Amino acid sequence: MTSWRQWAPDLGAGLVVLLVGLVETLNLYHPYYASDPRPPAALICLGIATAVALSRHLPGAALALVWAVCSLQVVFGTQLLMVELAIGAVAFGAARWGSTATAWLSALSIPAAAVISVFWIQPDVFYRALDTAGFRSLIDTTSRFSDRWQITAAILGMSVLGVPWLAGLALRFSARAQQSRESQVTAEAQRDQAEEIAELREEQARLARDVHDVVGHSLAVILAQAESAQYLKDADTSALKQTMANIATSARTSLQDVRQVLTTTGGGTAPPARTAGLDSLVDGVRASGHEIDSTEVGTPQPLPPELEVVAFRVLQEMLTNAIKHGHRGAPIQVERHWEGELRIEVRNVIDTSAPETQPLMMAEPIPEQSGQGLDGMRRRLESVGGRLDVRRRTEAGGPTFTATAWVPVRSR
Repeated sequence: MTSWRQWAPDLGAGLVVLLVGLVETLNLYHPYYASDPRPPAALICLGIATAVALSRHLPGAALALVWAVCSLQVVFGTQLLMVELAIGAVAFGAARWGSTATAWLSALSIPAAAVISVFWIQPDVFYRALDTAGFRSLIDTTSRFSDRWQITAAILGMSVLGVPWLAGLALRFSARAQQSRESQVTAEAQRDQAEEIAELREEQARLARDVHDVVGHSLAVILAQAESAQYLKDADTSALKQTMANIATSARTSLQDVRQVLTTTGGGTAPPARTAGLDSLVDGVRASGHEIDSTEVGTPQPLPPELEVVAFRVLQEMLTNAIKHGHRGAPIQVERHWEGELRIEVRNVIDTSAPETQPLMMAEPIPEQSGQGLDGMRRRLESVGGRLDVRRRTEAGGPTFTATAWVPVRSR
């Protein structure tokens, strides 16, 4: 809502116009008038002053008020007043602050007012009004272009209104251009902020995936080693010590991996895989007491760091799922094929008695939104142009869960 402080300059301008008009009205009395011209002139001054006060905040109403006042002036034959030059302020306001319709109507009003003036204003009134202000030289100069006084009246009237209107239109377009530039700057700032937020969320998601893979795999291996220790003979202290050493090694390695993941947070780069490569994952699970049949077909190729990380984390999550959901008495099948691209496949028999394996028994193939681990593997592979397929199969030895990942091979 517009405050009174915003209206103060406009009300001041209207008051000045009113005072000037009233001063001019007091000097209108002449004996040759049939009636006193001052009362209708004062009303005209009041209407014009009100229109000037409304020209900024209500330009449409100001334009309508000017038309109403001038129409009454023509109908009742009230003489022209020099204070009516203030109508130029209304033309300026309509072009500067008015709506599109108001601006167009004000533009059409200028020639329309000139035509009406030509047909309705009496020559003596016109000359007397200009001569009162000392514009006799202007009359003589303009009259050289035509012998008709109406042409002079039209030119002067359109100049008085047209120049302020053009000034208002120029400021209108300038303000719109400035607003467009500010809007563009704001949009770019919002876009940069959105991109920054998206990068932060992606970084958080990457961190969550890395921590999930590292901690989940290490805990699964440690749990399997701890469970295998229950079946050792009490007298076999060397085997028990070896199991505890394996648990300590797994925990230490997991702690190092977590630290490595956390130190890369904010850098935008994925943590490098351990130098031992994919074989270290297979050996670590085998050391926990699980039987693993590992097969490698083709000639292994050195991978760039980003692909090496993806292959390492994907195989890590596959083995974690195999330990968590697999039947302990059945071997885990691990196959690596180097045929144009690296294909990693891990297959295990599902332990149907464990409650956590029930989601794997529901459908074939496994739906995409089936867990943070599978979703993390898909995201990793898709980021480098790879893909993942997970499904349950019914075989003679029982239902199996197979995860297959394709990692594109690019040389270092």
